[in-house]
Amino acid sequence: MSVLLVIPARYASTRYPGKPLVSLTGATGERKTLIERAWIAAQSVAGIDRIVVATDDMRIEQAALGFGAEVVMTSTDCQNGTERCAETVEQLPVDYDIVVNLQGDAPLTPAWFIEDLINGLRTDPTADIATPVLRCDGETLNALIQDRKAGRVGGTTAVFQAQGHALYFSKEVIPFTPEPYGEQTKTPVFHHVGVYAYRPPALQAYPGWQVGPLETLEGLEQLRFLEQGRRVLCVEVEARNRQFWELNNPQDKARIEAMMLHMKIP
Repeated sequence: MSVLLVIPARYASTRYPGKPLVSLTGATGERKTLIERAWIAAQSVAGIDRIVVATDDMRIEQAALGFGAEVVMTSTDCQNGTERCAETVEQLPVDYDIVVNLQGDAPLTPAWFIEDLINGLRTDPTADIATPVLRCDGETLNALIQDRKAGRVGGTTAVFQAQGHALYFSKEVIPFTPEPYGEQTKTPVFHHVGVYAYRPPALQAYPGWQVGPLETLEGLEQLRFLEQGRRVLCVEVEARNRQFWELNNPQDKARIEAMMLHMKIP
């Protein structure tokens, strides 16, 4: 099955304007932009036939072309990365069996997260879309809770059926946990990783669906699939001692750089 990987990136982020061009310093002191680090992460994924950066901003286009990426320019009307991926697919003359959305704010995404995601979609013919979830340890759960207490929108959490089909995604920490956990203790909370693999028919239908109340309230694009009764497969992935965090707020920059230093990512 042929696979296209799209990295959607926009400059006019509400919470963090200019985020794709923010520089992150690696373990060796080398500075690279967020969009370049997402591109590097995509390059390490096995089984990908084509990688493109999709943007509506010339500054991001020029930066991406500068480090050798293929760029597809999309309209400013795209409301989220999924719509940008759908528009990208429309512009490409080649049909793909699976389209992966690696959002440009997750440069620490390990290759096996995406590989497991693609395999999950291949093995579940009932799913329209698949997305990875990572079981939180106590340290990660506490970081999510502290973000919410401080009024910051941090990571997203997910709850799902025994078969892995999503019940809900939220920027609140769900499910509720009445007791604290040790830093290395596994918890019942799953951190949603902002990567998606779509079947093209569902992706192409997505922009035509009305934005529902849950997507509006949470600001989470994947809820549109659930509100339309589409099946979203949550694929549990293993950290393998890798730390993971997304760049959602300016405060996350230092946290990600510390993780890169700890994991010796250049």
